[in-house]
Amino acid sequence: MKRPEINITPSERAGRVAIGGAGAIAGLVLLASASGALAIVLLALFVLAGLDLVLTGALGHCPLYHKLGHMSPSLRRPA
Repeated sequence: MKRPEINITPSERAGRVAIGGAGAIAGLVLLASASGALAIVLLALFVLAGLDLVLTGALGHCPLYHKLGHMSPSLRRPA
């Protein structure tokens, strides 16, 4: 299996991992004290969004950027 192309800058990768990790941890803490069904569903989605940020930051590949054809100017190779 081929590894996806890196399309996220190193600073964005670090930011995604930091913010995603903080969001996932905060969501888990809040999820432990949630009581309503809607709150539990929304917090679970919040945790999953944080984990998605951590994963895309760790891999350096954002599927949405790839689909939209976005590439940071600093990562573009000269033609």
